[in-house]
Amino acid sequence: MSPSDPFAALADPTRRTILETLRDQPELTAGQIAGRFPGVSRASVSKHLGVLRRAQLVRATHRGRERHYRLQAERVAKVMEWLESFAPVMEQSLANLKRRVESDPKR
Repeated sequence: MSPSDPFAALADPTRRTILETLRDQPELTAGQIAGRFPGVSRASVSKHLGVLRRAQLVRATHRGRERHYRLQAERVAKVMEWLESFAPVMEQSLANLKRRVESDPKR
């Protein structure tokens, strides 16, 4: 796993939730993000943010002693583009399933 692999970063549910949080609130401090995860230590949230930074899914800017985090929309868009390239395969798979279910004589 490369430290900058966005798919490895997205594999963790906590990191996905952090991204969703930043989608809904465009800029938050590390402390504000950590406050959204009462069952997770601040150190753990900080490590998750580091993984997201290295994968270039979030950007951190320093303001005084705080880091402010924002989504890296361009990088997220590239991941989305790649995932969307599989849409035809998924549509065909669903069409095959629908045909199979509708032709089942036990129904």
